[in-house]
Amino acid sequence: MDIPLYAVCAAAGWLAFGYKLGDLRRDRDNRVLRAMVYAFCSFAAGVTVAVRPVAEAVDRITGLPNLAKLLAHAGVMGVAANSEILLLFLALPPAVAARRVRRRVIASVTAFGLLTVLWATTLAGAAPVRLVVEDAAHPAVAGYLVVYLVVFVCYATDLARLCWRFSLVTPRRWLRRGLRITAFGAAAALLYCATKAGYLIAYRIGREPAGGPQIAAVLVTVGALAMLIGLTLPTWGPTVDTGRAWLRRHRSWHRLAPLWRAVSAAQPHLVLDDRAHHRRVALRDIDYALHRRITEIRDGRLALRPYIDRRIAPTADRLAAAAGLAGTDRTALVEAAMIAAGARQAATGGPVREPDFSEPHDPPNGYPGEVAWLSRVAEWFSRSPLVDQVLAAAASSPEPRPAAPPPHRS
Repeated sequence: MDIPLYAVCAAAGWLAFGYKLGDLRRDRDNRVLRAMVYAFCSFAAGVTVAVRPVAEAVDRITGLPNLAKLLAHAGVMGVAANSEILLLFLALPPAVAARRVRRRVIASVTAFGLLTVLWATTLAGAAPVRLVVEDAAHPAVAGYLVVYLVVFVCYATDLARLCWRFSLVTPRRWLRRGLRITAFGAAAALLYCATKAGYLIAYRIGREPAGGPQIAAVLVTVGALAMLIGLTLPTWGPTVDTGRAWLRRHRSWHRLAPLWRAVSAAQPHLVLDDRAHHRRVALRDIDYALHRRITEIRDGRLALRPYIDRRIAPTADRLAAAAGLAGTDRTALVEAAMIAAGARQAATGGPVREPDFSEPHDPPNGYPGEVAWLSRVAEWFSRSPLVDQVLAAAASSPEPRPAAPPPHRS
């Protein structure tokens, strides 16, 4: 179980490293970006060497038992330290951040030096041991694991605290989300440390609980992927917004199609660029395609006014009220019925005797409001049986009598 999980983490780490390395090449003086690249490199290298076949190969080739474990722990410490450095440069003035970073670097180097000494001590014994909780009865192994866990807890606690605190004050939505996801990853790392400490104590007192490697692999995977996503989210998160906006515009373009086809069939001379209504053009430039569709529907609606009987609007309003419609839905149904009546009359005959020359509804919020409004009209136009009922009811009602001329006064 641990092999595929660590392999997934390693692949994700190298992808994140390559993704941000390209940004660093374009902005070499960015300290925040540099710390992020170092963090991803440390993480990817550390998890790669922790994959069991790779670890066995490293130990076998070098002839130094547990060297892969030492390198993996160095990678873990590196990603934690660089993640904290990233946050310090992101949140503090450069001079203040540099002082704190200097202290973190000294503490990290000192801790890794102590780990290296304890690891070397395990090489001097007659019986081979591993740097795992199962061999915690060995004093050097126990000391190594205690130092590693203490350092890791310090970094993970700082990371979770800083991420959550900064997430409460940043106005940037994707940065706030990324910081909170990173804080969750740090919390998973703390849970990993707690379980590791529990297993260490258990083996020290002679107990042998099962499931340690599997639990560690799951917690490492959850924490690592959360931190990778959280640290990179402010960069690629806005792309998600762009993609959602594109999908909304494309959906609106499709929803407007029945309304546009009816209007353009009645007034074909208003279609200035037929290519804008082809799918490949909409995929390539949805803004242009949607703008053309909105413009032609609006122009067509104005051109249809001589063909819209003035009985349509009151009939549609009456039937909409009887159906329980109110507000925007009621207004949209009336508009859909008027367009349907005008398009049908323009296709089959001439202007009506008593046309409705009232101005079309003018929605608020500019162009986005126009798109939303006509999309709703198109939905009623294409899906509601009320539109046909309105046309039938209006056709069966008596035509309005022309107004009597005023009496002649001599």
